[in-house]
Amino acid sequence: MDWDKLRIFHAVADAGSLTHAGDALQLSQSAVSRQIRALEEALDTSLFHRHARGLILTEQGELLFKATKSMSRELETASARIRDSEDEVFGELRVTTTTGFGTLFLAPRLPTLYAQYPELKIDLMLEERVLDLPMREADVAIRMKEPSQADLIRKRLMNVNMRLFATSEYLRANGTPHAIEDLSDYRLISQNVTSAQVSVGAQLIRELNARPLRSTFTVNNYFGVLQAVLNHLGIGVLPDYVAEDFPELVHVLPEVASGDIPVFLAFPEELRHSRRIAAFRDFVVQEIQAYRRARQMQG
Repeated sequence: MDWDKLRIFHAVADAGSLTHAGDALQLSQSAVSRQIRALEEALDTSLFHRHARGLILTEQGELLFKATKSMSRELETASARIRDSEDEVFGELRVTTTTGFGTLFLAPRLPTLYAQYPELKIDLMLEERVLDLPMREADVAIRMKEPSQADLIRKRLMNVNMRLFATSEYLRANGTPHAIEDLSDYRLISQNVTSAQVSVGAQLIRELNARPLRSTFTVNNYFGVLQAVLNHLGIGVLPDYVAEDFPELVHVLPEVASGDIPVFLAFPEELRHSRRIAAFRDFVVQEIQAYRRARQMQG
């Protein structure tokens, strides 16, 4: 089979449209269509069902798409290894982590990494779903539990605990609680327990909501919880690392905390010698060490 035709087929199957595939490949729709017809003739089979809303793979098309996806991943890995054999750190690095950690800890610190490696192109994917690193859905992951997938290099970075925070302005207006029983006089801000989150965080929220509360506000991610707290809406359940970057937050009821949440960095074994991975790993480790030192000084 012609490699170029397979490349075009893969783009069409991925996009589900001749037009979108042509845009991605910088080819005209008619040129893409000719290549697909030629491939179908060479294989003596139909690869797509054509209808008004786009293209759907036939059973034979699905088999071929599965093969081209595997080929594409292998080529991406080979390309990454070739690029990483250079002395300089550059190119795309796909990083996945949770919405909370990515928005509240990682993203604010990335200028330090870019200052050192200005030619890096980081694609930061924030979602609670665990992406498949061996299948190259991402290059490196930071997760709130130890990865269970095989063939991953993993490093434990730190522990996080969920704690209670409010602004000094809110506490001046409403008073400061001195015992957990006092929370009944305040508004509690938290993630909804049905939102994707670590189990010990959800458990703490359930325990707090089991108490009589004057008012509550729930949101489906920690960034929303933080914004509500910063705007003096109430006392929020937040990861303890937010205190470092938001000095206006006051730690309330220190005895109230979730269990430990381990934070792991992981990447595929095949990228062990990647200079981009090493640069990112070293950056994250250094930032966490700086965060720990700041916490010790505050303590």
